[in-house]
Amino acid sequence: MDPARLERLLKDVAAGRADVAQALDRLRRLPFEDVDFAVVDHHRLLRTGVPEVIYGESKTVEQIVAIARRIVEAGGPLLATRLDDAKAAALVEAVDGAVHYPLARIVYRKKPGRARPPRGLVAVITAGTSDIPVAEEAAIALELMGERVERFFDVGVAGLHRLLDKLPRLHKARACVVAAGMEGALASIVGGLVACPVVALPTSVGYGASFAGLAALLGMLTSCTPGVVVVNIDNGFGAGVAAGLINRRGER
Repeated sequence: MDPARLERLLKDVAAGRADVAQALDRLRRLPFEDVDFAVVDHHRLLRTGVPEVIYGESKTVEQIVAIARRIVEAGGPLLATRLDDAKAAALVEAVDGAVHYPLARIVYRKKPGRARPPRGLVAVITAGTSDIPVAEEAAIALELMGERVERFFDVGVAGLHRLLDKLPRLHKARACVVAAGMEGALASIVGGLVACPVVALPTSVGYGASFAGLAALLGMLTSCTPGVVVVNIDNGFGAGVAAGLINRRGER
């Protein structure tokens, strides 16, 4: 349940449009719901501004579908990450309005009702085309949070003029997510060119000595550019949420 939905419920009770018993019935699953193999946190959106999200890689189809149905029935937005095609197809079939984005391995369903008008801008940047799937996980998480996103793909250090061409637009961002594999240098460069926080997102893209993203992670952690913070390898969702929360703080 989100703050706007709860506010409407309380106003309905105050105005006599709903009685206490009806309100209790609607609130019965707050703050969480125990479904045997999972405890679904319906209060998270109220508490943090970020809803419960399903990490699907190591869950069964049955577990994913059951959790997703509870989330949707409680009125929340649905986001399930790290889904193979079979899991995604089962979830789309089970939940009306769910959309599969295969590039990012995501299924999502936006919360019904009017979204808050997006303010500010979050830039999602990739060093190369191979980094796009992880970057899209970040971008979709941001969009599900209601943030305004602009994508800048394939502007890595091998052709720095491509990034410099985008600077006028990047200067309008309140936060940047920079996804890069190989040596991960792009995050430091972006951080030295913009006046906003940079969330560095190392990806597992690269040849053998990149160690499946470890080289990019360590390069980003040891950046000499202030204002660069780092999430774990391929954690597009975490990077998107961090950048979204930064953007929201700018609205206050």
